[in-house]
Amino acid sequence: MMDNFTPGPYAAELSAAGVPDEMHDWLGQYGVGALVVKMGIRFLELSPQRTVATMPVEGNTQVAGILHGGAHVVLAETLGSFAAGMHAGPGRHALGVDVGATHHRSISAGTVTGTCTAIHLGRTLTTHEIVMTDGQGRRLSTARITNLIRDNAE
Repeated sequence: MMDNFTPGPYAAELSAAGVPDEMHDWLGQYGVGALVVKMGIRFLELSPQRTVATMPVEGNTQVAGILHGGAHVVLAETLGSFAAGMHAGPGRHALGVDVGATHHRSISAGTVTGTCTAIHLGRTLTTHEIVMTDGQGRRLSTARITNLIRDNAE
């Protein structure tokens, strides 16, 4: 059990990813995940209704020098899963059951911003739309994720 005064093993990772201090108890024993760290994802807003994060293009490109399509999906699934997990609340967890993306435009440098908006926040299912944009606000891709909400095993 953690108290509010003892930092968890992932305190530095959570801070580096932009997770606010008040959410460290929730994620303190898990961190944000190795892939989130590798991709350079940094959270700007975190709530079940709206979650926003950025990700650098550099280091996440495919051989043609543009942002890898899978990187778009990693950002989308990260945002949708975090939002669903917050909606699930204590004693419950979210499991991704469907994710899909449409790529509209490429990007070869800079930062991508993902904005995740709730479409449905139910007792057993959540659905979020995630829109990735470039620094000029142009839409790069649109994704949708559905998560199943389950009770934790006892």
